[in-house]
Amino acid sequence: MTRHVALLRGINVGGGNRLPMADLRSAAEGLGWQSVRTHIASGNLVFEVQGAPDALAAALSDALKTSCGLTPRIIVQTAAAFRKTLDACPFKPEDLRHAHVFWLLDKPAFDKDLLAALRAGSECLALGPDAAYLHAPDGIGRSALANKIDKVLGTATTGRNLRTARAIAALLD
Repeated sequence: MTRHVALLRGINVGGGNRLPMADLRSAAEGLGWQSVRTHIASGNLVFEVQGAPDALAAALSDALKTSCGLTPRIIVQTAAAFRKTLDACPFKPEDLRHAHVFWLLDKPAFDKDLLAALRAGSECLALGPDAAYLHAPDGIGRSALANKIDKVLGTATTGRNLRTARAIAALLD
């Protein structure tokens, strides 16, 4: 069995796409996945199963559509790939809530002009193969760039602050 992480986009954000984590765990267990765990109520799932990440994302999406009527975009990574994505974060802030990882749902089409227009002087954005990394030292809530990250990257993303991402990684141990 291989350990995986599933990150669901836009779950329980701003009162929309409500999905109790018990229902998410139930959907995963209904697929035969084992050692299913969630972290906070924003669509973070850790589980064990054999299979290709893209196929697992599609299976979970279908299960959630059937059981809950939701069709969130989902990123699935193996535990090793998830840790590699986290390790690639170039930012090491004192407050881990100020660094964010945005997993790319498709190949990016980076808009440098929009980045220049939105980026505050204190912010830094780095692009990796699987994710973009944003350091927003003034806080994510004050960041115009964070609010338009999908437009800047030219693809949908699902983001987690580094503190949450590391807590998810701890569930893999």
